[in-house]
Amino acid sequence: MIIICIAVPQNIFPIASSQTISTPSESYSSSLIHFNKKIFSWTDRVYITIFAPDFNSDPNRIDEIGVTTDDKITVSTHGYSIPYHLVETGPNTGIFSGYVTLTGDPTLKGSAGVDGQGTNPSGIQSTCNPTCGPTDGFLPSEENDGITVSFEYNRDQVVTGSAPISWNVGNVEWLQSNYPVNGQGVVQIIDPDMSLNPNAINKFDTNVWSDSDSGGIKLTMTETGPDTGIFQGTVYFTTDLRSSGNRLHVTSGDTVTAEYTDTTLPFPHSPSDQLRLTATTIVGTSLPPLEQAPADNARILDSSGKSVDKVSIGQQIQIVSDVTNQENKDQSFAYLVQVQDNSGITVSLSWITGAMIPKQTLNLGQSWIPTSAGTYTAQIFVWESINNPNAISPPLALQIQVT
Repeated sequence: MIIICIAVPQNIFPIASSQTISTPSESYSSSLIHFNKKIFSWTDRVYITIFAPDFNSDPNRIDEIGVTTDDKITVSTHGYSIPYHLVETGPNTGIFSGYVTLTGDPTLKGSAGVDGQGTNPSGIQSTCNPTCGPTDGFLPSEENDGITVSFEYNRDQVVTGSAPISWNVGNVEWLQSNYPVNGQGVVQIIDPDMSLNPNAINKFDTNVWSDSDSGGIKLTMTETGPDTGIFQGTVYFTTDLRSSGNRLHVTSGDTVTAEYTDTTLPFPHSPSDQLRLTATTIVGTSLPPLEQAPADNARILDSSGKSVDKVSIGQQIQIVSDVTNQENKDQSFAYLVQVQDNSGITVSLSWITGAMIPKQTLNLGQSWIPTSAGTYTAQIFVWESINNPNAISPPLALQIQVT
């Protein structure tokens, strides 16, 4: 029979024999068989550890398990399995380790591939004679799958361990919220599903555009290292040159958008589903919203353009203020004037829309003809547009006395 060890050594993946096996940061198990992750992606490298002190047959040498009919190991995914052997992590440890590489399923995304350009995982399976291991095993896997390791430590006595395989929802972000004009910005996409070959540095393209160039560029995203699932791309901003390669034309104050279309979504999504993810950053000077086009010098003008303090019933007046575009880019606006009586009831609401060039000041006004005497309050608002009521100026208030 086999003895279960309770204490877990700190390092369960040292160099074994002539095979070099990387040390994962964590391991998880509910039995004798441990994995380095709780959930794997479809092209992950799966580290396996089996605690089997009864198979430490020689305390002076590195032993193996899975090489005879008395200690068979099988590693399986849905519809695929390979016989495997593991090596002891060191003389007299009784701990055996190795890893298997998942190779995905190229039929899931078809000829379009995961990136829309025909890129797919290999989906290869190892040919073992008589066994594979401890580091050369390849197994196909699906997007909603599992990996199972079975260890027959005695005739008809088997212990198993398993972990789910699932796609992930990706994430896209800029590493900074603001970048200088004519500087460079870094886009980061995290999606383990796009690390199609854990032994290599993987790449794919994504879209990046600015307010000044809505067509934008195709940016190459490069994995930060083998099997990290973290991809980065650098965008070079320019105000003088046209967009080309990883160079993007911008104007100071532009919003720059990075887009990632995730085509490998976890259950209950189907393999044909997609999710569009975006992230934005600002290039150059970025003003707070209420400082973008401030209004000031609110006043009342009569029909001849003269300033007045009192207004008569039936007299047409203009409620006017000066609005300045503080941005270094064109600014659309909606100028609204709301008039309320002393009970807070709105008696007039009107607006005008337009656009200002950088640093332009406009004298904007809306007319009103009072129909009854009293004290009224005119409120002035400046928004981005009627359909996009984001304030780009603090509101102004003006009292009007009608006699």
